[in-house]
Amino acid sequence: MRGRRGDRMTINIQEHMAINVCPGPIRPIRQISDYFPRRGPGPEGGGRDFREAPARLAPLALAPPAALLGATTPEEGAEVDSYDSDDTTALGMLEFDLLYDQASCALHCSILRARGLKPMDFNGLADPYVKLHLLPGACKANKLKTKTQRNTLNPVWNEDLTYSGITDDDITHKVLRISVCDEDKLSHNEFIGEIRVPLRRLKPSQKKHFNICLERQVPLASPSSMSAALRGISCYLKELEQAEQGPGLLEERGRILLSLSYSSRRRGLLVGIVRCAHLAAMDVNGYSDPYVKTYLRPDVDKKSKHKTCVKKKTLNPEFNEDFFYEMELSALASKTLEVTVWDYDIGKSNDFIGGVSLGPGARGEARKHWRDCLQQPDAALERWHTLTSELPPAAGALPSA
Repeated sequence: MRGRRGDRMTINIQEHMAINVCPGPIRPIRQISDYFPRRGPGPEGGGRDFREAPARLAPLALAPPAALLGATTPEEGAEVDSYDSDDTTALGMLEFDLLYDQASCALHCSILRARGLKPMDFNGLADPYVKLHLLPGACKANKLKTKTQRNTLNPVWNEDLTYSGITDDDITHKVLRISVCDEDKLSHNEFIGEIRVPLRRLKPSQKKHFNICLERQVPLASPSSMSAALRGISCYLKELEQAEQGPGLLEERGRILLSLSYSSRRRGLLVGIVRCAHLAAMDVNGYSDPYVKTYLRPDVDKKSKHKTCVKKKTLNPEFNEDFFYEMELSALASKTLEVTVWDYDIGKSNDFIGGVSLGPGARGEARKHWRDCLQQPDAALERWHTLTSELPPAAGALPSA
């Protein structure tokens, strides 16, 4: 726009915006070869044939170019759960071992190390730790956690975490969720990535090694499409959905390890309350104050009640207490041992956590444990049993202690 000498020139807003628009930094144009794996070292310098790559590459629309650059395929003969990746992995990799000890009903989780974690702090590092959850199940009762490693993207833990009371049935339908998080003292801890391992992939007494990439947490789309979204999240939700459709399903409230032995010398039944695992939380702090009661039914004289001490603020209490019932072996054939777990509360009625009945009218492992005890006198038999939300009829009145 032209004007007379000494006049101040004015520019309308359209011209002003056109003049001051900044196109930003110039980015190099990607070549099609960038989306294929690099040719690594190999015989005669040829490396792996690039034609094998597309079968393992995600579509370009579903994966960012950064995740595709430099991607490589597992070496020949390598285990599916053990493969390597380069430094362009978005969230990092986690290395760990899993071992299911069938004899002791324990799942041993060895968290070894992580590599190339995503930076979460302003200094370009993170304070990572690992959380374990068994699904389905209450998160508080099933949570195990490693120590926090400070200011590193390549932490080394070498920690062993153990789940007790794991049965063959758990191995067939439960899933282990392994989450890597960043600890923040001044705010909420941040989620980095997770791995979900169906326990049915484990073989009893055989350690399985994993070295795999972390995955992002899949969000739920919307309530209207909730059922469709849940089916795609993980194997855990599939199993949970099928279980909820089953008739007569009782809510699982934890596990209890019982020891039964009939003493021929003392002429009576010795009941050992060893420990509980993964109990349901009954208090507002996310824990319970559990204790165990036992009855030998029918109990005409009401003298068969025994009770352990109370363990404060725990979901995995260890009792190691024994109770003795003086009775002939032949009379036990018509008896039923009722074991109930309660949460102790001061000033109000105690909360029922769960129970199990062992006797001729029981089912599954509870009936087998009782039968084996009667058939094998003087042998101490320890078995894990599942606590259910079904309250035994005789225990309907909530106790005050």
